[in-house]
Amino acid sequence: MATRFEIVLNGLDVPSLRAAGEEALDEIVRLEARLSLFQPASEIAHLNARAAREPVRVTPSLFGLLVHAQQLHQETGGAFDITIAPLVRCWGFMGGSGHRPHPEALEEARAKVGMNLVLLNKEDFTVRFARDGVMLDLGAIGKGYAIEKAADLLRDAGVTSALIHGGTSTVYALGAPPGEECWKVAIDQPGQSEREEREEREEREERGERGAWEHSDAPHALHAPRTDAPPVPTLLATFALKDEAMSVSGIRGKFFESDGKILGHILDPRTGQPAIGTELAAVVLPSATETDALSTALLIRGSEGREEIENLRPGIRTFLLAHE
Repeated sequence: MATRFEIVLNGLDVPSLRAAGEEALDEIVRLEARLSLFQPASEIAHLNARAAREPVRVTPSLFGLLVHAQQLHQETGGAFDITIAPLVRCWGFMGGSGHRPHPEALEEARAKVGMNLVLLNKEDFTVRFARDGVMLDLGAIGKGYAIEKAADLLRDAGVTSALIHGGTSTVYALGAPPGEECWKVAIDQPGQSEREEREEREEREERGERGAWEHSDAPHALHAPRTDAPPVPTLLATFALKDEAMSVSGIRGKFFESDGKILGHILDPRTGQPAIGTELAAVVLPSATETDALSTALLIRGSEGREEIENLRPGIRTFLLAHE
């Protein structure tokens, strides 16, 4: 997932909070080892290597996540698709900043994308690919899934006030800060800082830093004041969260410029092209798994598909920033 996960915990029983925070981070590390495309020993890597040749049995939990991803694919009209990896590689975003592919290479990659190529057998929890070259990438759902499972562990441990996030894309608010009704989470104006932050996260990963947790008995203890802090960014929107997740998808995490246009790493699996027309999309729901996936789908569908996305779940809240 190439992300530094952090947890803010409010309360007075520091030893119990520390134990709960460590358990939650351990769960995230465990899930990354199972779900990451880039972990050679992961279930996903094993699946990608073998499923085109024979049915591969997976754990019930992974099978359930794949079924959920299949459902979200259908609900979003194909905008969310965990078979996107061949296109990501073709466009040079897998380990790079991207480039325009040769048309023939693009057509070859497109032929390997589509949930219709992933055959799920619910009777024996096996997965089979319909052709060679299919590759699963849970990058648009795995982070939210890990955060949701970590939040469940915090709740089971008796934690009533916490904020857990993975980078700038997904956050889960458990309860509310002391003396407050909710957590207030803002969306910043996207810019070049996103790329710099991504590079910093990748350097942390190379150093083996898994994340951190922070205890506080004061409200809104998200960041300590700094005298050398950079200028305050422009805030686009602020959401009040309580027992809810928010995910933000933007095109500037990885991008390159071509003919004066910004082409980002979020690709439309239906066309094989980078998503256009929307700079940033955000979704709020109780499930971090679903906000992660649906924010990606919303960015791809844009304003034309916004109403359809909003009709998928009761109580959903969304935000869109059009791309100029």
